[in-house]
Amino acid sequence: MSDKCQVSELHAERLKFKPVLPNVLKKGVASIKPVFGKATKSIADYDTVKSIFSHTYGMPVVSFQTGNNMAITKKAINVGVVLSGGQAPGGHNVIFGLLEGLKSANKKNKLFGFLGGPSGILDNKTMEITDKVISRYKNTGGFDMIQSGRTKIESPEQFAQAKDTLLKNKMDALVFIGGDDSNTNAALLAEYLKKENVDVNVIGVPKTIDGDLKNEHIEASFGFDTATKIYAELVGNICRDVNSARKYWHFVRLMGRSASHITLEVGFKTQPNIVLIGEEVLAKKMTLADIINQIADIVVKRSEMKKNFGVILVPEGLIEFIPEMKELISTLNDVLAENEMNISILKDIEEKREFVLAKLPQKLSKLMESLPLDIACQLMLDRDPHGNVQVSLIETEKLLIEMVTDKLQELKKQNKFNGKFASINHFFGYEGRCGVPSNFDANYTFALGYNAAALVLNGLSGYLSSVKNLTAKSQDWKCGGVPLTMMMNIERRKGKEKAVIQKALVKLDGKPFKEFAKQRVTWALKDCYMFPGSIQFFGPANVTDITTKTLQYEQKKK
Repeated sequence: MSDKCQVSELHAERLKFKPVLPNVLKKGVASIKPVFGKATKSIADYDTVKSIFSHTYGMPVVSFQTGNNMAITKKAINVGVVLSGGQAPGGHNVIFGLLEGLKSANKKNKLFGFLGGPSGILDNKTMEITDKVISRYKNTGGFDMIQSGRTKIESPEQFAQAKDTLLKNKMDALVFIGGDDSNTNAALLAEYLKKENVDVNVIGVPKTIDGDLKNEHIEASFGFDTATKIYAELVGNICRDVNSARKYWHFVRLMGRSASHITLEVGFKTQPNIVLIGEEVLAKKMTLADIINQIADIVVKRSEMKKNFGVILVPEGLIEFIPEMKELISTLNDVLAENEMNISILKDIEEKREFVLAKLPQKLSKLMESLPLDIACQLMLDRDPHGNVQVSLIETEKLLIEMVTDKLQELKKQNKFNGKFASINHFFGYEGRCGVPSNFDANYTFALGYNAAALVLNGLSGYLSSVKNLTAKSQDWKCGGVPLTMMMNIERRKGKEKAVIQKALVKLDGKPFKEFAKQRVTWALKDCYMFPGSIQFFGPANVTDITTKTLQYEQKKK
């Protein structure tokens, strides 16, 4: 951002907002001391994970309490910070909090941003982050101050390159701001540096709008609150529109490939007629036909009530949660890889489709034949660099619309449906990633960054910044750190067994899903639409500072 660039009125006001720190951090990092709990172990695959992280496995959970810790103020240090993966509202405030925390201990401490994500570490591209620099980005969305990237540091050469960069820049610590994959990368780098006897601490900060980096110590990943409020405003507007026009069914696909947290939260905020949860589809082993029948049944029932309209929420990753579709995609990956040359010489898409159908097992061939042609084409043609189907590009909402339309035509011929069905489709994804952070996320990210500074200064390498008790006022939040290895298990990635941070899925036996299950029957037939409106930055606390419905249900006392 150029100094000469104008800023919006809201931007100017948000720069004035002062995040509220938890009480334990308010007097500065030198006024708190770490208290250590018991040794920890990974979520699963204990022996394998331990063998990979022999230098950092089993560390205790840490909590911060008030106490004199002046020893950490005596030496000035250099700290690097990197934004990794997709954007999430509040990233700038993590860096703001990190800088404030470092300066609270020693004004000579310096913070440097690696530019463009982890590739900035490998290419040694840095900029110093000063009070002047951060003053233009406080409480704002985006990662534009130092940008982000998806490069992974995973080969021996890359680890050596990262070590060389850190040593050249005389770094004492590196803070990774990222999701589960990025923080897995942070854990591997922390382990590597320990093994190499390099005294550089590596700390993680939990970021992802998908909400799938969470556990008892990480109650929420930052950005989820803001992103779901942005999506909920859009969906709420659609709900109000549908209740006004009363002639369309809106199918809305929402971001979240690996978990349905966003869809569930937006469902709570807007109360649409149908909310599909991928984890439930998987648990019940539902087929694509089961989902189509479920939607068609509600369309018919509402039509009988003279309601030929409604709103349906669809998680981005729904396709991969349907067991038969997951099997089809996996088999397709193999068939397309094995027959790449033969398929490439076929010019007509129908020829390619027929060729592939002949190579599939009969059950899967029949399933693929039932799909609309454009979806079948997406399955065959949209490949990632590893040759796999790019599931995130599949327009699942259009697939559902086409198949529901066909089902309703069948029912019409059987005189079981006499209503109208007109549809509109939407996909909300990038719209939520760089929004101005809500008051909750502005406070939460500032606290996460400040807390990360405390972890850095206390030499706690291999930890993830943890701020808990999030349904309370921000001054009552609890701070500390959780070992990154504690969240690990072994999964197969790109044909190899790897230690990774386990993604947190929607728990069907958890309080939020149970609450949703109680309400959805009413939502389906009655018009219970809610209209949350835009994020409120100013006004009463019960409007400006509220957090997600999901978190409120999770921490609700019986």
